[in-house]
Amino acid sequence: MKSKTLTIGDIEVGNTKPFTLISGLNVIESSSIVEEVIGELTTTTRELDIPLVFKASFDKANRSSINSFRGPGIDEGLEILSDIKSNYKVPVLSDVHNEDQIIKASKVLDIIQIPAFLCRQTDLVLAAAKTDLPINVKKGQFLSPEEIKNIIKKILHFKNEKILLCERGTTFGYNNLVVDMIGLSYMKSYGFPVIFDVTHSLQEPGGLGDKTAGRRKHSLDLAKSAMSIGLGGLFLEVHPNPSKAKCDGPCALPLKLLKDFLYQLKEIDNLAKSQPSLRIE
Repeated sequence: MKSKTLTIGDIEVGNTKPFTLISGLNVIESSSIVEEVIGELTTTTRELDIPLVFKASFDKANRSSINSFRGPGIDEGLEILSDIKSNYKVPVLSDVHNEDQIIKASKVLDIIQIPAFLCRQTDLVLAAAKTDLPINVKKGQFLSPEEIKNIIKKILHFKNEKILLCERGTTFGYNNLVVDMIGLSYMKSYGFPVIFDVTHSLQEPGGLGDKTAGRRKHSLDLAKSAMSIGLGGLFLEVHPNPSKAKCDGPCALPLKLLKDFLYQLKEIDNLAKSQPSLRIE
């Protein structure tokens, strides 16, 4: 299938285009941390000429523990995201967990994200599709690449073709995820831009008992492997001090490493997309 290109503001997202970075915080912790992160993201991506979509969740509903931090909530969170969108002139993305959230969020967000655990929730997916906004679908850890075609059909049913397919790892036994590189190729074959979520692919779910563990030290190796295939974008969460992050700190890239990290991935992306296509039967 011919690769589609999705236009989001001034950004063209496609598997044959220079990769788009979807990056920010796992969850909105405070205005000061948000400002520090968006400042570094915009400075670095402009210097490296990498298109940027800012991501931060206003509510993390799928936490391990009842005591886990969930974020500021939808009203305050959307206000912060609206300010980021206006002040820094970047598209913004957040995840949603129910239909009521979609109604409010669609007035601010440029991309609606369907969480992996909820990707088969038909009513949620259809409500998102009806907004006619671009939808970033996180492929559930429990789904094969082939099964995501059923989610695509749900969205297309409402004439919404603005679809991003996001890989975030597959459950492999207990407390472990793996990334199937051939699976990324299958997802590309459906024609929609594919995003690789390196951050959540590094998770060890439940690895700390009431928290998720992670393998941050492998983030560059994993990102390089996936981006060498030629994808539409990279999903990357960063934090000024990952050890103090209120969610998924063990997987977040230290903000100070962002420029060097992205430089290497841009080089790989440029190389992958400069090569002629080779059809192997």
